[in-house]
Amino acid sequence: MKILCIGEALIDMICTDKGKSLSEGQNFLKKTGGAPTNVAAAVAALGGQVELAAKVGDDPFGRQLLATMQDFGVSTRWFLLAKQHFTTFAFVSLMENGERDFVFNRGADGELSLSDLQDLDLSEFALIHFGSATGFLPGPLQTTYKSLLDKALAQSILVSFDPNYRHLLFPDNTQSFVEQSWYFLKNCHFFKVSDEEARLLTRTDTLAQAVQVLQNQTQAVFAITLGAEGTLLRVDNEILTIPSIPIQPIDTTGAGDAFVGAVLYQLSNQNLTARAKLSLDTWQKIVQNANKAGARTCEYLGAMEAFKHLNNQIFD
Repeated sequence: MKILCIGEALIDMICTDKGKSLSEGQNFLKKTGGAPTNVAAAVAALGGQVELAAKVGDDPFGRQLLATMQDFGVSTRWFLLAKQHFTTFAFVSLMENGERDFVFNRGADGELSLSDLQDLDLSEFALIHFGSATGFLPGPLQTTYKSLLDKALAQSILVSFDPNYRHLLFPDNTQSFVEQSWYFLKNCHFFKVSDEEARLLTRTDTLAQAVQVLQNQTQAVFAITLGAEGTLLRVDNEILTIPSIPIQPIDTTGAGDAFVGAVLYQLSNQNLTARAKLSLDTWQKIVQNANKAGARTCEYLGAMEAFKHLNNQIFD
């Protein structure tokens, strides 16, 4: 069963000069990224069939992203190189006061339009994943994002969602992010949020309050990742917390995307439809394995490097 991931592919430029602002920093580490790009790579690393719909510039950085996906085995039929746009960059530095200095140079990723994907046949896919915070920024991708969700639902395709909130992308317009996210939360079949995102999206102060709101207002199976404490899982009216595995973390980048990729990979092996349901025991096993994938990712520096070490042999 094939999976389609939709959203941004970009280059992260991470300042390696400790405590320096972007204007002061001289040295940067270039990393390929973008949440749905990471998820697609994780699925492929585990052995799944996955395609990525995204747009990058027809430049050295876009071609690097393309080659990275192909090296992982991700199908790139809908990974588009745009001559008229540059590849999106995110520059970030952790300053001495703990704040992040951030500049987002948005390029091709936001230009993915419905016309770009007019020949995309969603019926080829059993599962579609939306996991791009940039999909909620103004631009063609915003329209494409929601339209593809509606088309997937009309065709009874299983829908997965991860909001991937980034405060630095929505410093003055968090409400827009929240409102758009709720449309997906209420219509998807599975979603993953962090504990911080759960409280933000529900406008609550505690995790327990957030869980109650999400239970009352959504029908989806959902997972709330809790870091080293594991993952809270909701299936129908059942709530349980599934512990993670002990590790010595080096870098948490991409752990959430590895978790989602592992969930999607396992769902793709279940021959599911949007109307089918899995038992609580099956979901518990899926999340246990996804916790392992997320934890193992933290043992390496950089998401893509970590995904090279992912395989389905880590599963029980």
